[in-house]
Amino acid sequence: MSDAVLFEMVEPHVALVTINRPEARNAVNAAVSAGMEAAVDRAEADPEIRVVVLTGAGPHAFCAGADLKEVSAGRSTALAGARYGFGGFVKAPRTKLWIAAAQGHALAGGLELLLACDMAVAAETATFGLPEVKRSLVAAAGGVFRLPRALPKAIALQMIATGEPIPAALALQHGLVNAVVPQGEVREAALDLARRVTANAPLAVRESLGIARQALVLDDEALWEMSRSASERIKQTEDFQEGPKAFVEKRAPRWVGR
Repeated sequence: MSDAVLFEMVEPHVALVTINRPEARNAVNAAVSAGMEAAVDRAEADPEIRVVVLTGAGPHAFCAGADLKEVSAGRSTALAGARYGFGGFVKAPRTKLWIAAAQGHALAGGLELLLACDMAVAAETATFGLPEVKRSLVAAAGGVFRLPRALPKAIALQMIATGEPIPAALALQHGLVNAVVPQGEVREAALDLARRVTANAPLAVRESLGIARQALVLDDEALWEMSRSASERIKQTEDFQEGPKAFVEKRAPRWVGR
């Protein structure tokens, strides 16, 4: 990891990843991309980590997108990272669940990082936008196709074509984020959501997410087959026996992840 991206275990099974460039509104440079790639790899390799919360340092911005100083200097390719696309994240193959904690504005590539996460919590004062067209750019790090999947078509197309952002309240109303809270409560709200995930059987969560992430990409036939295969795998695990047993014994289940 680098100073540009911080990684810490904040409680059992939950990691916190922080883009740490508050002086630049957490804009993505080469160091951020490298740090995010390392964070993804670390989370995927650690069987104890089940959920990752992604946030930005400072109160003003979750992430302002690409560092335009890097772009103007001809170093834009470094922002894509070596393997996982822009910010070292937007194309990353992941089995762990990621929650964006947008304590500030998520704009351009910053919104694309948020869209690559599975869930999001935002501050009341946060805004969300893809202003790329205002600079003769395309939101090519997933924004132009992930946003219409996350919002009603008309609102997504308006955001893409005008480059104008929407406020947190509207983002919540249309399901772009899971919750909107006061700025000082964003991290705790994201951690609370993470705890509600980690209370469940980890293998069942992983298998279920693997199917759900493909729901808008694959046809029903493929999704039925994925569901069948996932169910068969889960039936071979110890946790599959533990769930019903804990229910009958009226106690909290003790998941072992196997």
